[in-house]
Amino acid sequence: MTDISKLGEFGLIERLTKDIKSKNESTVYGAGDDCAVLAYPNSNVLVTTDMLMEGVHFDLTYTDLQHLGYKSAMVNISDIFAMNGTPRQMVVSIALSKRFCVEDMDEFYSGLRMACDKWGVDIVGGDTTSSYTGLAISITCIGEVLPGEAVYRNGAKDTDLICVSGDLGAAYMGLQLLEREKTVYYQQVDEAKKKNDKRALESLRGFQPDFAGKEYLLQRQLQPEARGDIMRLLHENNVRPTAMMDISDGLSSELHHICKQSNCGCRIYEKNIPIDYQTAVMAEELNMNVTTCALNGGEDYELLFTVPIGDHEKVSAMDDVKIIGHITRPELGMMLVSRDGNEFELKAQGWNPLA
Repeated sequence: MTDISKLGEFGLIERLTKDIKSKNESTVYGAGDDCAVLAYPNSNVLVTTDMLMEGVHFDLTYTDLQHLGYKSAMVNISDIFAMNGTPRQMVVSIALSKRFCVEDMDEFYSGLRMACDKWGVDIVGGDTTSSYTGLAISITCIGEVLPGEAVYRNGAKDTDLICVSGDLGAAYMGLQLLEREKTVYYQQVDEAKKKNDKRALESLRGFQPDFAGKEYLLQRQLQPEARGDIMRLLHENNVRPTAMMDISDGLSSELHHICKQSNCGCRIYEKNIPIDYQTAVMAEELNMNVTTCALNGGEDYELLFTVPIGDHEKVSAMDDVKIIGHITRPELGMMLVSRDGNEFELKAQGWNPLA
């Protein structure tokens, strides 16, 4: 293991970025100076940033650094797609404590670069510093969109169809699974310590939970995918959403954002919410309501968007896109129609990082 202090800040940056090659003409100059230089002559620039804090957004007990790097990049790339844009560049800042070594950062960057290579994004700079409170990651993603083509949250209109990509609730179920196994592990450790059972403690060093049949849930939590493929599908079918955002904090919360900013109401139908089989099985195993998990879980990074009702035939024929309801007048409120036809007020109960 190589102590990071031996390399220093600039030595570490050079190691992590030395062989990064630019993929975009708009990247005039990347990492290595006081600023990256970008050129966008005929486009609008999109900028999004996310901060991920150890103990709040991720737990290194069960999240390896390569997956963390991949996820950290994807959640930012997802925001660019949600604006109908194309991600181009990324700036990465990390604060880390002395418990991390150079090889740990190699692992983090390998995941980061894997995600960026998938969507042709250039890593063009960032910052590193020390931390006394664990690992902190701040990423800014820069993208472009043609003038007049950005899709905001405020464009939904009465009778528009409400659509989602993929399926919902799986990432949350993956988190519940990981947290459950973490609890089991520490309970076994505590019991072994109470009994002073050194053999049991030694055997727990190689503790491996049995995740057979639940691999999809883990993938959705640890390795989410930005849905640039859905954006490509919409463009190919000449469908332009009227409002759009990605589902990071939960479907219910994101629908509230769109309805509030568009001054409208909505009706979504429980029977239409796409849920994977593994999600349903895990929810039953944990005695949780699967619809509640799909509405409020968050971290799916699927796209939630509205389209004019005239596009019904086009979106109905799209793979991995589901119509879950429609936009209404604001006085009709935001409602969930249950499987038995009853209506309930849709409350924003998704992830709140400041709660």
